[in-house]
Amino acid sequence: MQRITREKAAIVEIDHRFEPALIVKQDEKFVLETEDASAGYLRDEKTLPYPADRPTHSAWPPLLNPVAGPVAVEGVKAGTVMAVTIHDIVPDIQGYTIQQPGDGLFGDSLKWKDTTEYLTRILHHETGPSGTLTDGICHLNNHLSWPLAPFIGTMCTAPHREVPSSVNAQGPFGGNLDVRDVCKGATVYYNVYHDAGLLFAGDAHGSQGDGELSGTANEVRAELTLSCRAIDRPHIPHVRIEREGRIIALYTDKPLEGAVRGAVDNLMHWLVDDHGWNTKEAFMFIGTCPDVRINVYQMVDIPGFLFTAGLEIPGKYLG
Repeated sequence: MQRITREKAAIVEIDHRFEPALIVKQDEKFVLETEDASAGYLRDEKTLPYPADRPTHSAWPPLLNPVAGPVAVEGVKAGTVMAVTIHDIVPDIQGYTIQQPGDGLFGDSLKWKDTTEYLTRILHHETGPSGTLTDGICHLNNHLSWPLAPFIGTMCTAPHREVPSSVNAQGPFGGNLDVRDVCKGATVYYNVYHDAGLLFAGDAHGSQGDGELSGTANEVRAELTLSCRAIDRPHIPHVRIEREGRIIALYTDKPLEGAVRGAVDNLMHWLVDDHGWNTKEAFMFIGTCPDVRINVYQMVDIPGFLFTAGLEIPGKYLG
């Protein structure tokens, strides 16, 4: 399989003018070896996330959230949609999470001031039943552990114009959405703005709570196995996901109700335009079916950063 090695997965802008790092055929599997969101800086607990000490903070925007790419896919045309299937995500043997003043839901809270001190915590990973870390265990400390649930935090196609930081890349082209359902077995649909799609991906997470409320999840290096194919249809309102018998319509906006409203609109279009539902019945279904779920994936309140919500329904209702 073709691959981009970790040493070359260091792009921090999203720009259609970059030369492709890989050229693949449709449905051809390829591998991306990605670095963690700190660009590999936070590998032990003695290294605290002081901005003045971090090489990534020597520029503005900071050189954080490196991604691999672009991957050019033969036969993908601008103005259509590209489907990206995630065949595997293998996280590193460790991840990290941090605390720092101003981060997370409490910001600079005096009441919860212990959550605003500089802290690096290394999260140790243990292999699972498969003998790999794909289904492994994450250890926060000696008494708190949970199953790893790896996903891709940042994945997108190149938009019309460049985005100067992959951290703030968010829109109907994808980007840093931190959606836990962008995981193994999922197929994710992105608008295509340039021929060949030009896919970027990185910022893997070993696990994350809904909303990423502390400001940082389980940030990891990872090895991603993906494939892409062209979907000959016009642009969709925002990113869409199919996985394990369910569909999820995403949207990014601020405040949170704007993201939820956009996700509802995205799902309405999916049901009406693609599955032939009656508009009135689709809207009544969303309001009355107990299987409709609102997912708050990312609610990290930092300047210039949007929230990510998704509206999810089981595929059994699609007929």
